Amino acid sequence: MAAPDTTQCPDTWPERYARLLQASGLDRAAVLARALAPASGEQQALFSLAQCLDQPALLIDQVARDYPHAGDASALRAQLSVLQQDLALSVIAPLTLRLFLHGRSHLPDPASIFLAPPGQGVQASARWFHVANGDPVDETRFIRSLARLASDWYPVFRKSFRVSPGAYWSSIGLGLGAPFSAVWNLAEPDALCDLAQRWLDESGSEASQFIDWIPAVFSGQRAAIPQRKGCCLKYLLPAGGYCGTCGVYRKERLAALTHQRAST
Repeated sequence: MAAPDTTQCPDTWPERYARLLQASGLDRAAVLARALAPASGEQQALFSLAQCLDQPALLIDQVARDYPHAGDASALRAQLSVLQQDLALSVIAPLTLRLFLHGRSHLPDPASIFLAPPGQGVQASARWFHVANGDPVDETRFIRSLARLASDWYPVFRKSFRVSPGAYWSSIGLGLGAPFSAVWNLAEPDALCDLAQRWLDESGSEASQFIDWIPAVFSGQRAAIPQRKGCCLKYLLPAGGYCGTCGVYRKERLAALTHQRAST
């Protein structure tokens, strides 16, 4: 009689995430269902991401038309950088949330990612949307394929749209970190930061080099935040300002964290 197979399969990321939430009395399905924005109905598409990657002038000309302030090179670069962040948050984030919810998710095929006219998204600033195409894939294929796609897109965003490496990869990291951002002030901060950082490290992309998840204190409450090492340049836009994850305050937050740990 053959000996029983005692080999255990490694935990999936949804399982690891579920245990993190359970330790804080949270339910994975409920948290992720809330984090996933409802579908905004049929949207008009100007052109696809695939077309932008093949013909960068399409996006440059569209941005110049849609945003009157983007008339000079600096403002145009800032607007394109913020638009790349929107790509990560409007497309990569919900796909990652679905992976953590269902264990499977669709891939962000650039031919199925579209730019909408201004003001049509769930948020006024959202421009990119994704139309699911084909069957969802498992965790291993999702991670491997997404890392390859992000690397494939990078040269165009860097050379044609002048998005800095730090801005590009930290925005990708924010999209990948969406399941953890959903519980930034709900789950135990140290455990959340540790698991979020390991997820980025295992994602196979350059994003882990440009995001640090750190515990922080807001109004006396401990929480966890993804701290960027690159700036999306949103502060240069007319209605800009600094994001909560902005690298402009990175040194200040890390110094405060070091002081906090030394005091405990």
